[in-house]
Amino acid sequence: MTAIIVIPARYASTRFPGKALAPLRGATGLDKTLIERSWEAAQAVAGIDGCLVATDDTRIADEVERFGGRVVMTSPDCANGTERCAEAIRGLHPAPEIVVNLQGDAPLTPPWFIEELVLAMRADPAVLVATPVLRCDALALDGFLEDRSAGRVGATTAVFGRDGRALYFSKEVIPFTGPTRTLDGICPVFHHVGVYAYRPVTLAAYLAMQPGPLERIEGLEQLRFLEHGIPVHCIEVSSRGARFWELNNPEDTARVEAVLTERGMP
Repeated sequence: MTAIIVIPARYASTRFPGKALAPLRGATGLDKTLIERSWEAAQAVAGIDGCLVATDDTRIADEVERFGGRVVMTSPDCANGTERCAEAIRGLHPAPEIVVNLQGDAPLTPPWFIEELVLAMRADPAVLVATPVLRCDALALDGFLEDRSAGRVGATTAVFGRDGRALYFSKEVIPFTGPTRTLDGICPVFHHVGVYAYRPVTLAAYLAMQPGPLERIEGLEQLRFLEHGIPVHCIEVSSRGARFWELNNPEDTARVEAVLTERGMP
């Protein structure tokens, strides 16, 4: 099955305007924009047949062309990255069989997160949407709770059933853990990693669905699938010791740069 990565990127981020072009300093002191570092993360993934950035902003398009990436212009009316991915693949012939949405604010996404998603989609044709989840350690959970106590909207958490199907996603820290923060000595909170793999037919169906109240109040695009009865399969992945963080707010810049330095990324 052919698989491509689409990196949706917009300029008008509510929490961090212009973040796709925000500079991030690496281990050598070199600044690269967020969108360039996201592109580099995509290039590290094995088993992918192509990659493109989908944007509605010429400033982002110019930056992608500067570093040699492929860009597709999409409508400014796209409400989220999933809609932008759906629009971006319309002109592709032949159409890919798997479309991976690597959101443009997650340059620290390890390649095996995406590789395991694609493997899951190839192994089971019944899986229409898949997304990775990562069990939190104490440091990650502390960061989530710190953001919420400070009134910042930070990372997303996920809860799912025994069959791996998502029950809910939230910008709140769920499930509630109380002061112990563990259940039977294990942290029950899973970080939802902002990557998705879809079938093209599922993307087309998404565009025909109306956003529901949960998607609208949480601001989480994947809830549209759940509200319309389309299962989202959560694929548990391992960090393998690699710290992971998304660039959600300006305050996250230092966190991301610290991990770039730890990994020795220029």
